[in-house]
Amino acid sequence: MGKVQWVPWWWVAAGIAGLAAIGTTVRLPAAAWSAGVGYLIVSTALLMRGIRRGGVEHFGPANAVTATRSMLVGLVTALVAASFASAVPTALLVALVAVALTLDGVDGYVARRTRSESELGARFDMEVDAFLLLVLCVYDVRYVGWWVLTIGLLRYAFVVAGFVLPWMNHTLPPRYWRKVVTAACGVALALVVSQLLPPALNVLVAVAALLLIVESFGRDVIWLVRVNLAGAPLVSLEKASTSPPEESR
Repeated sequence: MGKVQWVPWWWVAAGIAGLAAIGTTVRLPAAAWSAGVGYLIVSTALLMRGIRRGGVEHFGPANAVTATRSMLVGLVTALVAASFASAVPTALLVALVAVALTLDGVDGYVARRTRSESELGARFDMEVDAFLLLVLCVYDVRYVGWWVLTIGLLRYAFVVAGFVLPWMNHTLPPRYWRKVVTAACGVALALVVSQLLPPALNVLVAVAALLLIVESFGRDVIWLVRVNLAGAPLVSLEKASTSPPEESR
């Protein structure tokens, strides 16, 4: 297990190299480097903790795809941070987001084809999804308003609620719709980033994404409330999310 713990750091190195390459044509201030590298290091450290706790011996091709997505999210994070100091190429930002969103449909397929589904892989996948949505929301604030942050913060509010209300830590039943909502929100937020639509349509697209994710989380909260009222025993300490392990891997 010693060797596998070092494997995720390859993508950190790749991310730093990617930032250096981007920095040759785009001005990346210190804050942008800190945001991008900070995400890569923290996310990898958390992944390594999961590897140690789960006794994982092989990183696997599906996790490699997810790690590639995570590396791209690090680049996107740096560009979003840089955008608050100076203009960044919209085409480059959209291209990175598009590849990350496309790969979101690849890692699960690879896991199933190689029979390497795992709880760690599913959790890794969903956390990358959640952070990408949050970063896109931060960028889109300038176009549609601060309320768009709700889309990216709902997942983290759900996690915090689990600490305050332990009954919200019940494992949710499989529901593929969660994965669809996450993907749809990513596409909607990326569309706002691209600025291909008139301002009014940007707002409508973001509102549609917000309604979708509120509906998805709302349905899960209602289910959890019913289970709690029924007095069912707590069956898992895993935090609920927009794409639980049964669906993403």
